[in-house]
Amino acid sequence: MRTAKALILPVLLIISMLGFDKVSAAGDLTRRPVALPDLILGHEEMDYAMSRSEYQLETGKAYRLKIISSGLKEYAFQAPEFALSIFLRKIEAGGVEIKAVTLTELEFEDAGEAEIFFVPIRPGRFPFYAKGLENKGMIGRFVVK
Repeated sequence: MRTAKALILPVLLIISMLGFDKVSAAGDLTRRPVALPDLILGHEEMDYAMSRSEYQLETGKAYRLKIISSGLKEYAFQAPEFALSIFLRKIEAGGVEIKAVTLTELEFEDAGEAEIFFVPIRPGRFPFYAKGLENKGMIGRFVVK
């Protein structure tokens, strides 16, 4: 009887560890991001165009946003309040994966692209813009519900 009782605890521990690993992997929302429509800065017809002015998002849902610079101007993408209200998983640009706590700015001196992988954690309306070009119409917002 003592032997059976002594074996129960290690067996239960092993079973729970096996099940725990599968549950945590299936529940990691940051690994299955929803691809948002690309945000394109600049257009052949207008240097100061943005392809989108609003993104509708939900808290707790993972997203991937590709920001593409046409290279027609120098663009510095910023969204300071939004950056403080998300979990930033990573940024990919130029074949490099960047892990950071927050995002201050994506500066495009030429044509190029960067992908941001994130999870909104706070609801609200958060502006994004090309720094210094807001008065030319290069402004939009993230609406997080």
